[in-house]
Amino acid sequence: MTSSLPYSVVLFDLDGTIADSAPGITSTLASTLLQLGYPVPAPAQLLEWVGPPLPASFTEKIGLTGAALDEAMQVYRAQYLAHGALDSTIFPGMEQVLRRVHERGIPTSLATSKPERPATLMLDHYGLSRYLDVITGASEDEVRSAKADVVEEALIRLRARGVDLSRPVLIGDRHHDVEGAAAHDVPTIFVEWGYGSPSEQKGAIAVASDTDQLLTLLGLDPAETHEGTAATAQSA
Repeated sequence: MTSSLPYSVVLFDLDGTIADSAPGITSTLASTLLQLGYPVPAPAQLLEWVGPPLPASFTEKIGLTGAALDEAMQVYRAQYLAHGALDSTIFPGMEQVLRRVHERGIPTSLATSKPERPATLMLDHYGLSRYLDVITGASEDEVRSAKADVVEEALIRLRARGVDLSRPVLIGDRHHDVEGAAAHDVPTIFVEWGYGSPSEQKGAIAVASDTDQLLTLLGLDPAETHEGTAATAQSA
């Protein structure tokens, strides 16, 4: 039963929210740009690419369009699937958040601008797919990559499963999450451990500084997570 909880369904961003995937993304970007003969930005500048739709970043930051953009995306996708997707770690406490939401019976969907194939590869690798009812990401050709389009697709898939969409929320770390969710009247809880700056929190209904606070905002008791972790450790 979820009627006593503040939200009837939860959408989760991936990069910067569930996973620290910046190492794999930025190293693949650097390799891609080098291979194509473009200057490689400084590490801090490459970090700005993490989260937003990649085709838009190639256009806005490098000026690539048309055939040049298609080539860059093909090179990046091949390298990322081969080497970059698993060069990531799960943020401390996020597995417990996903598990607790799932165990409480709150329907969930991923909502990421990363294409679904590498997103699923990551989630399967870290054993997190089992906690998500739907995995929604960018289409393989990334025609659907803007966060608003991804959120729309997630809601369509959830509705097809009969999910109550009356009280949705998205968990994210960039202004693209806040704005993309707002386009469909979905509020956002902004997490501070991701890649977004404080200015990107504008429009979010709440800000979580750690996963205990996130659980509280979702109407769940963080103490239950700690008790379960302690019991597991004692039985190990």
